[in-house]
Amino acid sequence: MVNVKDIVDDHIDYSGAARIAEQDFLLLERNNCVPHREDVLFSKDGTIGRVLIFRDEEPVAVLSSLAILRSEDDLDPDFLAHILRSHHTKRQIEVLSSGSALKRIVLQDLAKLAIPRPVVLEEQALIAAILDTVDDAIRYTEQAIAKLKQVRAGLLHDLFTYGINENGDSRDPVRHPEQFKESELGMIPRGWNKCSLKSLYAIPSRNGLYKTQEAYGSGVLMLHMPQMFRGIKVDASDSARVMLTDEEVRRFELLEGDLVFARRSVSYEGAGQCSLIPELHETLAFESSIIRVRLKQHLASSAFVNYFLNSALGFRIRAPLIRQVAVSGVSSEDVGSMEICLPVDIEEQAQIVEILDNFHSTIDRESETVDKLRLLKHGLMDDLLTGRVRVVDLLSQEE
Repeated sequence: MVNVKDIVDDHIDYSGAARIAEQDFLLLERNNCVPHREDVLFSKDGTIGRVLIFRDEEPVAVLSSLAILRSEDDLDPDFLAHILRSHHTKRQIEVLSSGSALKRIVLQDLAKLAIPRPVVLEEQALIAAILDTVDDAIRYTEQAIAKLKQVRAGLLHDLFTYGINENGDSRDPVRHPEQFKESELGMIPRGWNKCSLKSLYAIPSRNGLYKTQEAYGSGVLMLHMPQMFRGIKVDASDSARVMLTDEEVRRFELLEGDLVFARRSVSYEGAGQCSLIPELHETLAFESSIIRVRLKQHLASSAFVNYFLNSALGFRIRAPLIRQVAVSGVSSEDVGSMEICLPVDIEEQAQIVEILDNFHSTIDRESETVDKLRLLKHGLMDDLLTGRVRVVDLLSQEE
């Protein structure tokens, strides 16, 4: 028995589906609750708009939260699936749906959806094939990103556990145990030290500045929490502007290489999360939910510390410090007490940062590719599914 929650991306996840007796299945089949191959499943209750073409061999029954749409001979099921996912159809659904706590669209209203389509079935199939090709490219790229992120997790573990030697290779604790020593955080390379983050401060840490809403609208860029959680570095491109005095700018300005920490967060994982200030092209200050840390760069690379604190080991160090009340949070003292393991040799820190920067650049390029493909698909759907651009010329070439 399949429900809305069992439709995941482009397949049915049977792991959570209920099993029913055969006589119950036969009863549901008589009541038209069993899809045929090439039927389109459409979620109509709760989460509206999940679409799947049923092509599984295993017979299933569906609950009433899923509508079974069976195409006539003049409507290609793949084309119908793309139409149902289009913005044109979603706008219609918003108008036709009802309910506040639980949104739903009844079958009678679902039948009212206007489905623009070419008369020629081959043209429908070609449009669907073009959109499927873009979908495949998006899916394959996303899978590549997921694999890269898995590799990155292993890479972070190895680099922050074993470091790299003078040849640029990871140290081997099995072959060369003499190159390691015990610490409170476990085995670390002999050329590494464990210390508190505060011991690396160039100046005392500082909490950010609170300004009333009336001060917003013009002036200096102000970093807020959303810009901290977009990646390993801060993205201040859409920061709000706030009127600040010269003294406030002096006290709360951020510089390239500063570390910023989330003082509080609605999520447990976000509290105390660290991000790095990249090269800046204009003055940037920071608001009161953020803590600024500036390190002695001759002792600790800010980029190295940022990667360390964003690793699994870094989270294990941070987690015991998080207080959970209305929101999760950490204090400046908590941030300063975080234990850091790092090479004494600043060059080894730089080499590790270079390896991780290159890896992140690869992930970023793949993510940009996905964004471009999604934009391409949006444009193609808008053109092809509305008839603004026709593919009849391609059909003529095939003939």
